[in-house]
Amino acid sequence: MSPITRGFRGRRRDEAPDDRLPPGQYLTRDFPVLSTGPTPHLSPEEWTLRVTGEIDEPRRWSWTEFRALPSEEVRADIHCVTKWSKLDTVWEGVSLDLLLGDLDTAADYVLVHAYGDYTTNLPLEHLTGGRAWIAFAYDGDPLEPEHGGPARLLVPHLYLWKSAKWVRELELRIEDEAGFWETHGYHAHGDPWREQRYAGD
Repeated sequence: MSPITRGFRGRRRDEAPDDRLPPGQYLTRDFPVLSTGPTPHLSPEEWTLRVTGEIDEPRRWSWTEFRALPSEEVRADIHCVTKWSKLDTVWEGVSLDLLLGDLDTAADYVLVHAYGDYTTNLPLEHLTGGRAWIAFAYDGDPLEPEHGGPARLLVPHLYLWKSAKWVRELELRIEDEAGFWETHGYHAHGDPWREQRYAGD
């Protein structure tokens, strides 16, 4: 895994293909660490994932149960709202299509909860259709705590703050509810190609 850095060295836009670098972004070879608070250090034995809310019966996976599920390699470009982008990142994770695919729910939204009390909100449709995973490995190694290990949400088509680190619960909701950054002025959706960084963008 590449070294963790709290700074990063960017590259000019002209070094990136126009069809892969959203407006206002620049490339970095590093993987910057940005968090709202202290990094939780969870052992796999402490970690669980739950699906709650507008479903008949909540679901829960221990780490052992989760890792027994089929996983897949995901190669994706990621984009941070602070304007760095990293191309061709390689993850391993369990598709949300597998975790949520047979749910019978009237929910249109998901409020994602993380260890450390971070939350972020997404439309349910943005977590299905092969667009989101619960990732547990990066670049062939177990996901480090600073990057969300033991497992994080990965939604690469949206700004990275939507890909909640240290994910623990997916709460299905009829009505949308703003998450942490969304209540602090960030955009409810977060599409990097539309530069949806802040409310009103």
